[in-house]
Amino acid sequence: MTATLDPARPAAPPAPRRRWHRVLVPLGLAVLLIVATLVLHAVDQPDPTDRGFLSPLGTGDDGGSRLAEALRAQGVPIRRETDPRQALRAAGAGPSTLFVPAPELVHPSTLAALSVLPAGSRLVLVEPSRRVLTGLAVPLEPTDRRWATRAVPPDADGTACRLPEALRAGTAAVDHQRYAGPPGADRCYAGALQRISWGAEVVVIGASDPFRNDRIDEWGNRALATGLLGGDRPLVWLDLPGPEAGPTGPSWSPTPDGESPLPRPTGRSDDRADPPPNWHNPLWDAFPPWFWAVLAQLAVAGLLLVLWRARRLGPPVPEPLPVTVRSAETVLGRARLYRRAGARNTAAGTLRAAALDRLLLRLNLPPDAPPDEVAARVAAHAGADPERVAELLHGAAPEDDRELLELARDLDALTRTLAPHPTEGDPR
Repeated sequence: MTATLDPARPAAPPAPRRRWHRVLVPLGLAVLLIVATLVLHAVDQPDPTDRGFLSPLGTGDDGGSRLAEALRAQGVPIRRETDPRQALRAAGAGPSTLFVPAPELVHPSTLAALSVLPAGSRLVLVEPSRRVLTGLAVPLEPTDRRWATRAVPPDADGTACRLPEALRAGTAAVDHQRYAGPPGADRCYAGALQRISWGAEVVVIGASDPFRNDRIDEWGNRALATGLLGGDRPLVWLDLPGPEAGPTGPSWSPTPDGESPLPRPTGRSDDRADPPPNWHNPLWDAFPPWFWAVLAQLAVAGLLLVLWRARRLGPPVPEPLPVTVRSAETVLGRARLYRRAGARNTAAGTLRAAALDRLLLRLNLPPDAPPDEVAARVAAHAGADPERVAELLHGAAPEDDRELLELARDLDALTRTLAPHPTEGDPR
């Protein structure tokens, strides 16, 4: 007995179209999340190249007018300069504080002159990069950088902070860019604030938040900013309107021996330590931090997409058999699979379902007929015990292969009695 392909059989339904929305929806959500994160981060982080950034005249969120007012209220004289040459001349007249809120805008040839200040002066740099610190020839280098600024206490990493201004301010929002310095440097806020004596005092701070109008009143930001820039020294505020074009003109030309035209202070020691070795990865510095953050988010989104797609998209699509398959071979292969899996319950259910289909058709009963009624009708026509028939058609699953074999024989005998198979006697 074989199962053959019927030429008149209707063709299998076409395969459903690929549901592209299953790919586009999660991918679109991932892209939307990344874009929203970048926009929020860009809004939160100021741009030092913008006009008014940490300017004593800037009244915007990123300006420094509120800091300038607080310093004037303490009696600190402020001199605003927009030219590095004029700022250096003003700071070189005597001990003073030179505040450079955007050191990235200073020309490389000018950086070396920033540290040439009289003894007792202080140079304050806001978030200087590796290029700036290298140009200053100070033994400091950037290390860890956070995605957003965090407020931490002065001794956040367990290192005792010896800077009086930081101890008075307490917790402040400065932990954005951290720095590593030589032994003996004053280290506060997990390395986000460093002070070293390099002729004059050089103070680097890893965030602009304490100086900004919109953040100055948070935590101890005001106390820290006024402490670093205040005191009994006059303040020279270098307010660059944009990137410096570079020193030109005879008044700024270096002397023949290569020295700066400004007088070199006598307070600088010649036995200073060498700068720490530079172990950074050049590939890491070749791209901004936000690039690596976006790359990491894209990798996570791709991983989630792979995990989401690693499942079935729906039920298998029916297809016509390419060759003629004998029914006996199909039944035997399926039975072997059931036996290997020990699926006696599934095998018994298949046998009972096939017997019920034939018996219901023979007795003109609906498919949803109650089991008791089916058992009673079958028992009446076969002359058997109704309880025995009910046990055969709707009983418990067999516990071993012997019981499964007996069930198959009894069901076969019952169906042959009431509903002989139409193909019985067929010579094929």
